Amino acid sequence: RYGHTMSMVQSRGKTACVLFGGRSYMPVGERTTESWNSVVDCPPQVFLFDLEFGCSSAHTLPELNDGWSFHLALAREDCIYFLGGHSLASDSRPPRLIRLRVELLQGSPLLSCDTLETSISISSAIITRTGPTHRYIILGGYQSDSQKRTKCSTVILDEKGIHFEPLESPQWTPDITHSRTWFGSSVGEGNVLLAIPTEGRPSQADTYYFYQVSFQTEGEAKEKEGSQGCSQESTDY
Repeated sequence: RYGHTMSMVQSRGKTACVLFGGRSYMPVGERTTESWNSVVDCPPQVFLFDLEFGCSSAHTLPELNDGWSFHLALAREDCIYFLGGHSLASDSRPPRLIRLRVELLQGSPLLSCDTLETSISISSAIITRTGPTHRYIILGGYQSDSQKRTKCSTVILDEKGIHFEPLESPQWTPDITHSRTWFGSSVGEGNVLLAIPTEGRPSQADTYYFYQVSFQTEGEAKEKEGSQGCSQESTDY
């Protein structure tokens, strides 16, 4: 299985791990010589792992009626938000936002699902946290097979739900702008490492360019506000 997400939820003093989405090889009984290495979307089940007692359970919800992969998952307390993703069966990236609530009740967990409104169509994006609060930045990914998503967004999770704010994108270099593919990962608060393959250069067919993209963290923002306040106060005197 690959292209799935794993998230931690906390409810009633308990903690559990949630796995959702992804792809895998076709079941052995369905493979043919031509499709032996083909992959399919995994069934849209939610797997819950109790790390304390070493047990797991699988759950099916009516709102999750098809499989998808390479989505984003953001968790806060007992809620997980699944954003975007790519469906192999329909070869599409529908604008999709699902809120999964996991209540870790005594005996058996209770899972519920809500479909929320969103206009974001994205897959294979990178997400980085900017501080101790539930504030994140979404970077990279694809809007379609031939179009990268060069916009950035800020995502905030609070007691009221999930909120999106536009964020000014970095000044992309020509290599990044013109590349057809890109990938990477978060490398700490507010930092992302991007990899761009060289394209159209036979002598550098296996060469990659790496870029570090840095955003202002919550701590840096507070320091900046503090220094600005001191400067303003000094000017007033």
